Amino acid sequence: MNTQQGGRWQELGAPGGIEAYVHRPEGEVRGAVVVCPELYGVNADAKAVCAELAGLGYVALAPDFYWRDRRRTGLGYSAEEREDGLVLMRALDRDQLVADAAEALAAARAWADGRGVAFVGTSMGGHIAVRAATELRFELAAVLYPGWLLNSGFPLVGPVPPLETAERIAANGVYLLGFCGDLDHILPPQEWQEAERKLTEAEVEHELVTYPGVRHGFAADRPADHDAAATADAWRRIHAALAERL
Repeated sequence: MNTQQGGRWQELGAPGGIEAYVHRPEGEVRGAVVVCPELYGVNADAKAVCAELAGLGYVALAPDFYWRDRRRTGLGYSAEEREDGLVLMRALDRDQLVADAAEALAAARAWADGRGVAFVGTSMGGHIAVRAATELRFELAAVLYPGWLLNSGFPLVGPVPPLETAERIAANGVYLLGFCGDLDHILPPQEWQEAERKLTEAEVEHELVTYPGVRHGFAADRPADHDAAATADAWRRIHAALAERL
């Protein structure tokens, strides 16, 4: 079992630009993972994911996508903090997100020790990972209950949702692994099925997994939504994909 150093904040590019919470393994580096969090920012859950991945040998970095409006945001799950996160999320711009994802990818490539790079994202972060796959070349996008794949409504989505250009994911060679519960109110079954159709038509190498009786946010530490069995299965599959593709 790899031991790991503690995580710390680090600038990814030019001084004063985007930062990420970075957790590095000790010993052999097996690749790098860009961890894209929910609307709550780089909070305790996101940092725990980074620590777990570092323990498996991956350099894990969680970018602070809110940095232009508020730095190092890490919100809890109260109703008030959720509203705070929604305000920050609504201020995100699609093109700026792609630029930030490109900065994160460049850093990840530099730290991956010649191995591959994955984007792993939940909810808003899952959307960011899929959007990144339409614009950037990397090995794996693993997304849990990603939002707004086929509908717009937020500036972060832009006028064209990411799966409307799914052929770009295929062209970039990104393998897409996705997870969703069939009780998800943000990504309902019919939209998940349409995502499957779009990916298949675009010849994107992918696997979409559906969990019966499971809600949006099942992998987060929120009692109302958490599903331990689905979370364990999803992360088992993600770990296997990382080992195979990075």
